Amino acid sequence: MIVTTAPTIEGKKIVRYHGLVCGEAILGTNIFRDFFASIRDIVGGRSGAYERSLREARETAINEMIQEAREIGANAIIGVDLDYESIGIGDGGNMLMVSASGTAVRYED
Repeated sequence: MIVTTAPTIEGKKIVRYHGLVCGEAILGTNIFRDFFASIRDIVGGRSGAYERSLREARETAINEMIQEAREIGANAIIGVDLDYESIGIGDGGNMLMVSASGTAVRYED
């Protein structure tokens, strides 16, 4: 399946628009990752644990969007948009939320 942020697929003719498809993922982060990430914020550097969590959430959201598109007969998704949010919850915890949305289409060569 072609998945692109572009509004068209170069060299392909879109023959049907199926409509909006979405995928969401919300992952909790644990207190140890939060603690070590805050230390890295102070001393600098990258937080590998948060990067892995964010990558996993993005892949989950995109895969859910692709599955939804397949179920309605699309063979591509155009105009894909990814949104990221950090949601604070009680006692200083955080949740990472990623949503992916786009337009499911059917194309021909």
